[in-house]
Amino acid sequence: MEYFCGLDVVVDETAVCVVDEHGEVHLTVKVETDPDAMFVVLKPFVARLWRVGHEAGSLSPWLHPELLKRGLPVSCLETQHVRAAMSAQRNKTDAADALGIAHIMRTGWFRQAHIKTQDCYRMRLLLTHRRNLKRKFLDLENAIRHSLKAFGIKLGGTSRGAFDQAVRKAATDDPLSVELMDAMLSARAALW
Repeated sequence: MEYFCGLDVVVDETAVCVVDEHGEVHLTVKVETDPDAMFVVLKPFVARLWRVGHEAGSLSPWLHPELLKRGLPVSCLETQHVRAAMSAQRNKTDAADALGIAHIMRTGWFRQAHIKTQDCYRMRLLLTHRRNLKRKFLDLENAIRHSLKAFGIKLGGTSRGAFDQAVRKAATDDPLSVELMDAMLSARAALW
């Protein structure tokens, strides 16, 4: 007898459902979202476990390779196909989703999602954080410019290198403005 497994992965807990080739449910359980915990639960079925499926998500880059390392025949499923296949489902629970994914694995009507390498995700993370820091840097510059406009001070097209000096020079008359601009410029320098 062949077995098929569906995993509904959530950050804390994962719903696990195992069905046989006829669709009969053999296991429904929730475990900690940890590859070792999932493997322990699936161990009695490993010898005849044909396919294990989980929907693509934020934990997939970590979970998928870890399950493969433990020898599980795991597939990462495209979310659009899973959503379409389970759209007629009445009860939207983790256990019901795991059962639905198990049936998708049993029928073979799925499309695998591509899991990128860890190096690819690291590069993407680096670029995303760089973009976010750059946005915050520009937000601080714009906040400084806007604050000074309230006092009739227009900085104009000052360069990045001259910005610090131009702001300090413009805010010399008011002690509160000097203190606020100094804090903002320190934050700007830290982001730079």
